[in-house]
Amino acid sequence: MALTGRAVLLVLLGVPVVALAPGWRSAALWLLGVVAVVALDVALAASPRALEVERDLPASVRLGEPVEGVLVVTNTGSRRLRGVLRDAWPPSAGADGARSALDVPPGERRRLRTALRPTRRGDRRVEVVVVRSRGPLGVAARQASLPAPGALRVLPPFASRRHLPGRLARLRTLDGSASASVRGQGTEFDSLREYVPGDDVRSIDWRATARASSVVVRTWRPERDRRVLVVLDTSRTSAGRVGDAPRLDAAMDAALLLAALASAAGDRVDLLAADRRVRASVTGVRPPGLLAALVQAMAPLEASLVEADWSAVVAEVRRRMPHRGLLVLLTPLEAAAVEESLLPVLPTLLAAHTVLVSSVADPAVDAMVASRGDAPSVLTAAAAERARLERAALVARMERSGAEVVDAPPELLPPRLADAYLALKAAGRL
Repeated sequence: MALTGRAVLLVLLGVPVVALAPGWRSAALWLLGVVAVVALDVALAASPRALEVERDLPASVRLGEPVEGVLVVTNTGSRRLRGVLRDAWPPSAGADGARSALDVPPGERRRLRTALRPTRRGDRRVEVVVVRSRGPLGVAARQASLPAPGALRVLPPFASRRHLPGRLARLRTLDGSASASVRGQGTEFDSLREYVPGDDVRSIDWRATARASSVVVRTWRPERDRRVLVVLDTSRTSAGRVGDAPRLDAAMDAALLLAALASAAGDRVDLLAADRRVRASVTGVRPPGLLAALVQAMAPLEASLVEADWSAVVAEVRRRMPHRGLLVLLTPLEAAAVEESLLPVLPTLLAAHTVLVSSVADPAVDAMVASRGDAPSVLTAAAAERARLERAALVARMERSGAEVVDAPPELLPPRLADAYLALKAAGRL
């Protein structure tokens, strides 16, 4: 049961009555009258449990995009139900208009719409709706929570999609369909053409030259159908926020752009999300279903507050990619965590694969270094500079060992990772 403002008004109206006839008897009689009116109103109100509620939701939506949820409410009782329905979505679902007025005659149904704009990635769930049925006097209401389960999967937004057309144009140039072909270790023979100044003399085809009246060279194109395994670190270091989002979300955006580019290049892209155990996996999915499979696998991922077990990750990589390929590690370059876990196993990975390490840098560190207005900010700047130097030393150490490293802020990480992939492709290292 719930009381409305009219019940409070009835109680206040008794104040002058009690003032005219002082004593506890008059106050008690007035309160008993109010209780009787409330009881009568509750008895005459339609039962909210006579409602049947069905929910209609889309399966998924991208983070930040609007979507509409529909509730179909049917009155199976014998009384007209007037009141309010509240759809009990969590705040992260961004429900607008979660409260709706109800007026449902017996045997009829109404459709109620709720606008949703989720503010967090993952599965947003709702279990109940709360119905408050007012009595005809408007003094009191009957209230009940009715089951109406539903789930909306909020997918990564893939904001870096805007960088894809430019990288695809560079890929077509690299692949020989928009410009000259390239030559490098691990590339495939494409065609023969006449020699022009500047061509590598090692590409001269002497047999074809002997049959022709001019010098002939071979052209090459990057190999296709290579293996690319993207490893997404979901350990505690990925939970750190850069700006308004966790590092894990920026890493996902970079992984999606790389997967879209690599699949367009004809390479096979797989995903492994892990910390101490495998959290998500996508294997053997070809375009056009690859991106859909990736975003569905990434959507429910959250960083776990545990350390990454890179030895277990190495064993999983060996099982999934026994032959040489490109291994992309999306992991925060936190000095203590990397030195203890990733660096010891990095030589093993480099011996078997081309390794590209990608990390989200925090631009706030650079802002701290530049801010030196007073004594506290000078100390903060000194600490930030030391952290930056340690990070640069870690990057240099990994590069000396043979790994490629991309360290950039969230908005620059996806295009720079894509550029690093294209550079490896152009150099014939895939």
